[in-house]
Parts: sequence; C-alpha cells; structure tokens
Amino acid sequence: MSPPKHVDLLVLAAAAVVFVIAGFPLLGYVAAAVAWLAQRGVQVLAQRRSNEALKAGNRQRAMGIIGATTLGRVWLMATVVLLVGIAQNDAGLSSAILLAALFTISMGSSGLAYLLEPEQKVQPR
Repeated sequence: MSPPKHVDLLVLAAAAVVFVIAGFPLLGYVAAAVAWLAQRGVQVLAQRRSNEALKAGNRQRAMGIIGATTLGRVWLMATVVLLVGIAQNDAGLSSAILLAALFTISMGSSGLAYLLEPEQKVQPR
C-alpha cells in the first residue's frame, strides 16, 4: 500500500483550520496556499511534458523540463515568502513555515510512493 499522493493538499486544508484557531495571520496562509497550488500546477504540467518527451525517446529534454521547472517552483515559493514578509513580518514567517512543512511532506510522500510502488517502465518509440 502506498501513501496518498496528495497528502500535502490534505495538510494544506488542515492548516487552514490551524491558522484560524491559533490566530495566525491569514495573509500568510493565503499566500502560502496560492504559491503551493500554483507550483503544484506547474509540477503536473511539467510531469506531463516530461512523460511525452520520454515516450518520444528524448531523455535530455525530459530531464531539462523537470530541472528547470523544479528551480522555478522553488523560486516562486521563495518570492512569495519574501513579498509577504516585506508586507507583514508575521505573515511572511507563517507562510514560510507552512511552505517548508508542505515541501517536506510532499517530498517524503513522493519518496515513499517511489519506494513502495512497482517501477513504471516507459517504452520509447
């Protein structure tokens, strides 16, 4: 049995409740949620394009897509934290902590899914 692939989205939803109950700045939550959902969208699109490139037999292009979008996603989240932190210091800190937790959970669940799921073979044409 593999871990849920979207456990980070469940944690993001649960974090909304924590932010409201604990009285954390909602600007921090909203900024982190928007940044996280945007980077997840980029990740899904990049994975699709990478799979298409692999099916076409172009491994370099597939790795380039994943590498470039991974760096772009990190820069997107860092920029959001910076801008929110400039606007409101506490909101920047709370969004940074939430994004760090989401990133850690996402990477951990992806690693577990990779270890527990059978290997998927991509057949080049």
